[in-house]
Amino acid sequence: MAYNRENLLKRIIEVQNIVKEQKKHDTPQTKIYKKFIKDRFYISYSTFNEWLGIPAHAQLEKLLASDEKQKELEKRQLNLFDE
Repeated sequence: MAYNRENLLKRIIEVQNIVKEQKKHDTPQTKIYKKFIKDRFYISYSTFNEWLGIPAHAQLEKLLASDEKQKELEKRQLNLFDE
């Protein structure tokens, strides 16, 4: 399992990129899973299919944008205990 949401989304994007590349060679999805995904990512076939349906790029961009916004807000916040 991924350590946090950002790492999970990066793994999903990596799997999606492998599938996209192999689909160019007309490789069946089951063979892609068995040959490239199963032993590298240690996920089941059903999880593999779920990951292919997740819009990971958009979710990662949204997550990173919200992290940047949170850091900016923390920077502006008044700290009473710092000297």
